[in-house]
Amino acid sequence: MAIGMNDLKTGLTIEYSNSIWRVIEFQHVKPGKGAAFVRSKLKNLRTGAVNEVTFRPGDKFEQADISTRPMSYLYAENGGRVFMDTETFEQINIPDDHLKEALKYMLEGMEVKITMFGSEVLGAELPSSVQLKVVETQPGIKGATATGSGKPAVVETGATITVPDFVNEGETIIVNTEDGSYKGRA
Repeated sequence: MAIGMNDLKTGLTIEYSNSIWRVIEFQHVKPGKGAAFVRSKLKNLRTGAVNEVTFRPGDKFEQADISTRPMSYLYAENGGRVFMDTETFEQINIPDDHLKEALKYMLEGMEVKITMFGSEVLGAELPSSVQLKVVETQPGIKGATATGSGKPAVVETGATITVPDFVNEGETIIVNTEDGSYKGRA
C-alpha cells in the first residue's frame, strides 16, 4: 500500500531507500513560503542506524508488512541463538548480529517478540524491564543512598550496568532494557 508524507506517524514501518525503517519521530513543517514538508527520524531495522529524512509532498513509499511472533529463547549455538515459537513449537536459529542490543539482557527461557519482515528476522523486542543477578561489583557502602554517583556492576548476561553504591554481588536487580538503566532491586 503506497503512502505519502501525511500518513507518517510514530511507530509506522516503511520500505524506503531499499531498506525497512521505523518512524521514531516526525514533524510537519509549514514554512511561510513554499510547500509544506515533513522532517523525520527513521531507524533502519536491519542495521540499527538512525537517519534524519525530509519528505516532500510528492514522495511515496510502501508500508512494510512487519510481524511479531512470541518466542522463547532456548540457548546459544554456533554464533547465534535458538528460539522456539510459543505457538507452533518451531525452532529457529537467529544470528547474534540480528539481535545486537537485546543480547545484553536476554536469559535462557525468556519470552521475547521476534520482529520479522516476511521470513527475514529483523530483531527481538524484549520486555521493558528484566530481572538480572549481579555477579561482580565493588562491595556496597553501608548507609549509601540511591542519589550517589553509582558504580559499575556486571550482571549474569555480561552487561555492565551503573547501580547505586548500596547494591552488592548476588543481589537481583531490575534493569530497563530500553536504555540499560538500573530501576531498582527485585
